[in-house]
Order: sequence, then C-alpha cells, then structure tokens
Amino acid sequence: MRLEILPVLGIGHVSEGDDLAAVIATAAPWLRDGDVLVVTSKIVSKSEGQLVDVPADGPERQTARDEVLAAETARVVATRGATRIVQTHHGFVMASAGIDASNVDKTRLVLLPKDPDASARALRAALRARYDLDVAVVISDTMGRPWRNGLTDVALGVAGMSALRDHRGEVDPYGNELQLTQMAVVDELAAAGELIKGKIDQVPVAVVRGYLTAARPDEDEAGAAVLVRDAAQDLFSLGTAEARTAGLVAAMTLPDGPGDTPADPAAVRRAIDAVAGVVAPGTVFTLVADDDDVRAGLVAAVPGWPDRATTLVLGSPPTPVDTTDLVRFGADVHRLRVALAVEGVPSLLLPPPAGSTASAALAL
Repeated sequence: MRLEILPVLGIGHVSEGDDLAAVIATAAPWLRDGDVLVVTSKIVSKSEGQLVDVPADGPERQTARDEVLAAETARVVATRGATRIVQTHHGFVMASAGIDASNVDKTRLVLLPKDPDASARALRAALRARYDLDVAVVISDTMGRPWRNGLTDVALGVAGMSALRDHRGEVDPYGNELQLTQMAVVDELAAAGELIKGKIDQVPVAVVRGYLTAARPDEDEAGAAVLVRDAAQDLFSLGTAEARTAGLVAAMTLPDGPGDTPADPAAVRRAIDAVAGVVAPGTVFTLVADDDDVRAGLVAAVPGWPDRATTLVLGSPPTPVDTTDLVRFGADVHRLRVALAVEGVPSLLLPPPAGSTASAALAL
C-alpha cells in the first residue's frame, strides 16, 4: 500500500451557511474516487452555525465560557485547576468539551458539530450528488490522550467507510487467532491528515489517497459513534482525584446485606489484615470458619438467607471498654466493612450470637 497525504489549499475563512461541498470541490478539483477527505471539525461547526457569542475579554468572558462549558457537559471526568476534562453529550471525553477559541473572532466560541456523523454523511452525499465524487469523509478534532503528552487528531464523524477494522477471528502468521484486535482506522487517518493541516497553517482539509480504492457506504452506518466507549465499560472513566472521591462516597453509603454466595475466606482474611494496622490497639476481628453453632445462630438472625451464603466475622474491642472506646470500635467495624467491600464482599452488621464474647458480628 502506498499512501499520499495531500493538503487542500486556499479554503480561507468559512462562515455560517457556507456550502462546504462547494468550498472543498472548488479548492481541490483534483479529488478522485476513493480519496479519504479529512475535514477539521471547526469549519464544519462554522458552516453549521455552531458558534456562541461571548465578551472579548475580562471576567465576563470567563463566566460566559464556563456557562457554555456547563451546557456542553454531560459528565465531569476530571478537574485540575482551570482544566476541565468532561464527557460531551456526544459521548466524547475531552478538554473543555471541545470548545475552541482559536481561529475565530475573539467575541465567539466554536462548539463541536451537533452530530458529526450526520455532518460527514451530508458532506459526502453532496460531493457525490453534485460533483460525482465517491469519497469517504472523516470529521476530525484534536484531543489529548491518557498517559501520553501531546495532542493528536481523532475522528468525531465518518461516512463512506467503517470506523473500525475488525481483525477478530483472523489468524496471524504464527497460527494464533486474534481475539481482541479492532483498529480505529478513522482515528489513524485523522492523525495522518493532521500532519499537513495544523492550526497555524490554516489548512483545514487534507486528503489521504491510497487507503481506499472506493468509498464503502454500506459500512458506515454506525459512523464514528462506535468508537465511544460507554463509561460503565471504561476502566478509567474518572480522574484519580474524582475516583478517590467516588470511593469515599461509596464507603459512606455501603449497603447492608450479606452476599448471596459464600464469601471467599482468603478475601476476608485480606480485609482483616488490611485494617489491622489502623484499628484501635486491642481490637480484634476473627473469621469464624467452622463453628456450626455460631453459624446457626447467625442464620437465625438473618431471615431468608440460606446457610450456604453465610460467613461470619466476630469483632471485639479492647477491654475494659468506655464510651469513647465503643465509638472508636464502631468506626473500626466500618473500616472493616469498607475493606471487605474492596474485596467484593458485602456485609451486614448484627449483634453477636448468644454465648459469644464478641461485641459485634458481620454476616458476609
């Protein structure tokens, strides 16, 4: 495969209502079928009127920008000083919701296109209908990346090709079947286009030639939306400080109830060991492994929970005990409940079984 990356020169300023298909076709009469058109999202937004008016300077400008950011934010991911990493209503996770103040009048801000996939489809359809050009279109924007310095362009929308190249089920030269490999080819093409675009050079459109022999409209129905990972599936859906805060909130609101399967004794022992150095001197937590009488008493205290689902931890505070010690013991019991939750073990606080010397019991 031989690839060429070609700049589309002479586009100039784009205003609301401009016909992007005509602008691009006029500037690049050399376009041909199979080209991949990489279009900076900013000129798409400008042509679609995705602009808001703000003061040119002063504190009023920052206030207005904060209001715009709040409106464009579906979820805050991380905050560090003035930096806001958020998830947009499209699902993109990026700094400042992609709001841009560069290459635009100082009294305006540029928002992302409302539906980048729809924008890509519309531009592709116009080029085909009016100029008989069968090209793929990638709408791109600049993003940072976790764990890496520097920025790169990625795809926000696509038409005429699939966003992903799926290698799952293919066999490599060593006979191994690929299980997970899906390449985000439209992101790679967006990054390639950025090599000859750039904010300062004012080249908002690039053409990647040689990757496709023809556009493939039957493969683009899902668009670039398939690249958006659901937050529930994202192992890094929050910044470090935000994840720590969420963990503390979860610790404050632990649900009460034992698990519906037996707790792993090794996990329970790890939890007990984890708090051993922070509980009050003399406080002891003991896993009851084999005492059938104690377990029977516990089951009787938890109606509806079968014997097989019940594991017991007994807790004893230091002796003699005064009121302050009991308060501290309650805090230590909660520390253990949090440590158990970290191990995936739910718990329910109960009075200790009759005949026990412990002051508290946890049903797991």
